[in-house]
Amino acid sequence: MATSLRDKVEDVLVAWNAHEISVGAPPVIDYDCRHSKGEVGKLNGRVHAYQELLRLKAEATDALADRIDCHLAYLGALLGERMSLNEFVRRTQGVEVAAWSGEYVTWRGEQARKAMADLGIPWGARTRRDLLDSEENLTASEVPEALRAAAAKFEPLVRKVTGTTAPYNLTIETADADAYWSYWLDGEGQNARLRLNMRNARFTDVQARQFSLHEILGHALQSASYSARCCVEDVPWVRILSVHANHQVLLEGLAQALPLFVAPDDEALIAHLRLDYYLQLVSAELHLAINDGASVSDCLDHAKLRAPFLPEETVGRMLSDRSTDVLLRSYQWAYPAGADWFIKLAETADSQTISDVLHAAYRSPLTPQDLGRYAAAME
Repeated sequence: MATSLRDKVEDVLVAWNAHEISVGAPPVIDYDCRHSKGEVGKLNGRVHAYQELLRLKAEATDALADRIDCHLAYLGALLGERMSLNEFVRRTQGVEVAAWSGEYVTWRGEQARKAMADLGIPWGARTRRDLLDSEENLTASEVPEALRAAAAKFEPLVRKVTGTTAPYNLTIETADADAYWSYWLDGEGQNARLRLNMRNARFTDVQARQFSLHEILGHALQSASYSARCCVEDVPWVRILSVHANHQVLLEGLAQALPLFVAPDDEALIAHLRLDYYLQLVSAELHLAINDGASVSDCLDHAKLRAPFLPEETVGRMLSDRSTDVLLRSYQWAYPAGADWFIKLAETADSQTISDVLHAAYRSPLTPQDLGRYAAAME
């Protein structure tokens, strides 16, 4: 059987991934949905990977060409190209970097304040701490079972709204990493691995519900659903998922908004969603500011005004992640862009449109352009 252009792209990504791991760099592949795998090829390094992808892009059209360009943009940045933030995010995540108005962010902040007030949580320097203190704290040993129990509770609801019947197997591991993330999911086929970074994470019973929807029934079940489809159908899209590519707005957006579609009456869970969504919009303001030449002091002042409970060191880490870390400068934009799109979907679209989007989202790794087809129903 002749090797398709898509397969050739996947082969380069696998070889590039192997190279990155061999030099101690973060992997390129986050989830591999292929049902059969050949031998891993060898690349001499990043320049070789770049040249191979550039050659394949010359043969590609439409969606495949766009996907190859995601990797070229990311590789170019790893090799030292310093694109403008808008060009970099557009070529990787597939969206334009446009600021939400200050009035809009303030309005979403008012929603978050009301959600906190409804729980008896005042807005101020202790808001986040008071919210977590009001919930049942989980020990490190209790977290894995709490996540599995919450996933078991919500799974029938998620399968109903998404239409997926795919099986999945989940392994939960703990880690102690000096990194921004508290939890991370990767895997291949039906097998997903969830890592919990205990250095950053504090888990409560409500967060267990939130993270089970985000990581397990969002990322793990969604990726396993793609893999199940790949077993029975020769899909046209690249079957390897990477966080610097243009499906990530879908993956992170839906994972954050999933509670609105399956547990809208869970007041504490929705309060977390409203607060986190607002913080994503504030993070986007900082993302733009630090890449546009704003000073650290100005960014710290803005963060304190918007969210007085954010520790300064947390803000500082955010600024460096979104300006000097090549991967996060692109990838972190997927969170506010995705959350905003899917929360608006939940708030404004009719039930049929919501059903159509969620079913499609568990069949294919949709790009922002794919999601754009549903925009009219959200106006």
